[in-house]
Amino acid sequence: MERTFAIIKPDAVASGNTGAILAAIEQAGFRIRAMRMTRLSRPQAEGFYGVHRERPFFNGLVEFMTEGPVVVLALEAPGAILKWRETMGATNPEKAADGTIRKRFGTNIERNATHGSDAPETAAFELAFFFTGFELL
Repeated sequence: MERTFAIIKPDAVASGNTGAILAAIEQAGFRIRAMRMTRLSRPQAEGFYGVHRERPFFNGLVEFMTEGPVVVLALEAPGAILKWRETMGATNPEKAADGTIRKRFGTNIERNATHGSDAPETAAFELAFFFTGFELL
């Protein structure tokens, strides 16, 4: 079993798609190990996305991720990292495969409904950023 981290982003929460996305997560065979709705502060968003600090999209990303509530999740499944990335679909919803979460609920490359870890090291950092070890038992 492997764990990965996921976020249902502010656009999907505001659009009322949280339940449908959670259903898609479970239908894809993931076990939800931890989940919480929260609203990121600017310092939290800057810390979480710190790896992108020098990128031109950083400030817009921080603004977007702090504009409303998000749902953070710890997901578990065999090969969870790759499986979640496949379930989400391509970053750009226009290029995402039919039936993927981003194709169904994303609006554009910036407002694409979900986030997912891209590697085991990233998943470890992101899970620890939002959840204590006790929450993940």
